[in-house]
Amino acid sequence: MFLYSLVSPYLSVYTMGLGASATQLGLVNSAGMAAAGLIAPLVGWIIDQRGVRRVYLVGIAFLAVSYLTYAVAGSWTLAILAMVAYWLGKGLSGQSCSTICGNSIRSEDRATAMSLCETLAAGVLGMLAPLLGAVLVARFGGVTVSGIRPLFYISLVGTAGTFVMIYALLPNCRWRQARSEPRHLIRDLVTVLRSGKKLGRWLVIDAIGFLPMGMVIPFAQPFAHDIKGANELILGMMVTAFALTPLALGVVVGRIADRIGRKRVLYVTIPLSWMSSVALILSPHPTVLVLSGVLLGFFTISAVTAGAMAYELVPKEHMGRWLGLSRLCRMLLGAAAATLAGLIWDHLGPAYVFLTVIALELCVRMPLLVTMPETLHLDHQS
Repeated sequence: MFLYSLVSPYLSVYTMGLGASATQLGLVNSAGMAAAGLIAPLVGWIIDQRGVRRVYLVGIAFLAVSYLTYAVAGSWTLAILAMVAYWLGKGLSGQSCSTICGNSIRSEDRATAMSLCETLAAGVLGMLAPLLGAVLVARFGGVTVSGIRPLFYISLVGTAGTFVMIYALLPNCRWRQARSEPRHLIRDLVTVLRSGKKLGRWLVIDAIGFLPMGMVIPFAQPFAHDIKGANELILGMMVTAFALTPLALGVVVGRIADRIGRKRVLYVTIPLSWMSSVALILSPHPTVLVLSGVLLGFFTISAVTAGAMAYELVPKEHMGRWLGLSRLCRMLLGAAAATLAGLIWDHLGPAYVFLTVIALELCVRMPLLVTMPETLHLDHQS
């Protein structure tokens, strides 16, 4: 998260600096998300059958390839390969991490523990990295391709360090009971969908909840820079502010979710994340841009809470495949949305990108969430 937060304020600006239009930027993100989504069910099946360690290491290797490709890219077309490698790496490593998290924590502690993890990763490190990135970008020449490029080399070296750490310290965790399930991918995925309540409905809820990753986060920085005139300091501060919210409130909100339930917390945190887009669109001053970053931090908090809910819908031995199915739906919708966002930006106007996400969440996600059972005390896991 530290390494990603180092480059994330400038990733879209860098890609557009290589010659991409907003539509092409959407295509870059779509290509990566679609690739990660398509392999997700297979990855989850492998995790359930073989364990997480090798999958995790392959994911970190893809992240290293991504940063290297970005560093040497001379055109936006090469950035497509870098983004595909990034999303593959993020998907493989994130799916491994999520499986461990989902199977290693008691339900009554899950939201608190996950929020603590996010506080350290997205909060503490997520705040320090953008500040360091802003200093480095200013030193290397400002918000230009040449000024941003060195950050990718730094992230490449750091990613190599995480590979060594995982290789040395992570055991190959497995949860599948011996000979308890057939080793057949499609049949196993069908078994997963039959193992819990309203899982198909949750896939829709989860996929729509992921839309900000394809439509809001990639376009917020170009909007702030190109439409609102934000410089490298403001861009860095926006990402730092984004990390501040889970740092300050994540554990507290997680503890509340472990006491009163997941859904009640989501009913509050999801609308607060919408206010980020409203502040961004209406911003008359850089201070409001930073405030939009603070409000966008509620997306992280709501995502952690929704993640805790997702883990509690299926038994442990199905976790890898369930997360794979979830990631498939999430990534494919996100990929389509990223392309749509670029088209909306170029042909309707930048602000409509953010308003579209709010409309879909308000009209589809929230009504479906009301129909889901509260998962805090579901008896799938202990």
